[in-house]
Amino acid sequence: MVSRAVEILLVEDNPHDAELAIRALKKSHLTNRVVHVSDGEEAMDFLFARGKFSYRKKTDHPKMILLDLKLPKVDGIEVLKAVKSDPQTKVIPVVVLTSSREEGDIIDSYKLGVNSYLVKPVDFNKFVDVVKELGMYWLVLNQPPRL
Repeated sequence: MVSRAVEILLVEDNPHDAELAIRALKKSHLTNRVVHVSDGEEAMDFLFARGKFSYRKKTDHPKMILLDLKLPKVDGIEVLKAVKSDPQTKVIPVVVLTSSREEGDIIDSYKLGVNSYLVKPVDFNKFVDVVKELGMYWLVLNQPPRL
């Protein structure tokens, strides 16, 4: 299988949570290739090779997207809708990792095709454990289709 430049696209507006997630992934030796964007518009620009990411090949997709829902500019539900409605990106596993426990967000996410929905643990150690387990499953154990 061809190695991709980016294994995880982390879409998170909270810099503290983003740093924790990146450190947890690197500490568990699951990936060194994480791109962090802090709003939904930037996420879509990255995924669809637009704006400051126009240099990217449109077919060079991450292996997984970790997506917060409560984002500036374009919210996570809109990002999820765009990803899952595009033939080139709809098979990318999307894991919502958010603080929202709102039933409407959960239902909307699954209706749009999210692969998993997790509420961020408040406890630091639990948060790190959740991110490590996510990475282990989606990057090591899961068998995605070859694109």
